[in-house]
Amino acid sequence: MSTKFGWWSRDPEQGKYEISVVIHGGNIEWTRHQGHHTAWEPHEPTDDDRARLIAEAERRLPRRLITPKQFDEIVRLSARTGPGRISGRSNHRPKEPKGVLINP
Repeated sequence: MSTKFGWWSRDPEQGKYEISVVIHGGNIEWTRHQGHHTAWEPHEPTDDDRARLIAEAERRLPRRLITPKQFDEIVRLSARTGPGRISGRSNHRPKEPKGVLINP
């Protein structure tokens, strides 16, 4: 079962941006974007982001939106470093420079 979390964060240097976390099949994927019409990019989570993810999961646990087993998996996966990736998904393709055709 896939579980998705999301929230807005504010940074003095980067401004306001949205964070999305998808947990599926023992994988975790952190992405972010700024503004409505921007692409989602991999996000390197901070300790505050990890704490926020666990807090959001704790809020869902009493309402039975996630199981205790899923909560334990979220806590375990949130300790991983890096933006992570969901196996088999290719949402993040490298951007091609404008005006350059790679495969004509």
